[in-house]
Amino acid sequence: MTYPPPRYSGDQGEQTATYRPADHPPELVYPTGGSAHYLATGASTNGQFGLYRWEMGPQPSGPAPHFHRSISESFFILSGTVRIYDGRRWIDTSPGDFVHVPEGGVHAFRNESGEPASMLLHFAPGAPREGYFEGLLDLVGKTEEERTEFFLRHDTFWI
Repeated sequence: MTYPPPRYSGDQGEQTATYRPADHPPELVYPTGGSAHYLATGASTNGQFGLYRWEMGPQPSGPAPHFHRSISESFFILSGTVRIYDGRRWIDTSPGDFVHVPEGGVHAFRNESGEPASMLLHFAPGAPREGYFEGLLDLVGKTEEERTEFFLRHDTFWI
């Protein structure tokens, strides 16, 4: 494997770094007590990746087994215990654990510990996952056809 072609051709470099303090409020708060912090969106990384801090409250929550056709997804556990399905089995992960799921890989995650948990979610390339996260709040009351269209539009295929 080699480095990809250069994307920057300047000679001096640029002052383009971004900073987000740890106490920045989340962009999205769910009724279950969970929240999503948009650390680096696909739009802010020129489509290279998306990085989100996903915080779950103590109530059981998380998606059922599914896969994506166009993006990989990685999980890095920050706090608590998160159950992650790797397509074969459920794994109880703890802080410092990492799981990578390539495109097409079946996966799921749940917080069933009764305690809060948090993790980093990394998507590559940087798809517009913000629309997916925000749209989850609007699924209640939608028809089955509308729900199916929403998931297909956001590259989520349920098992």
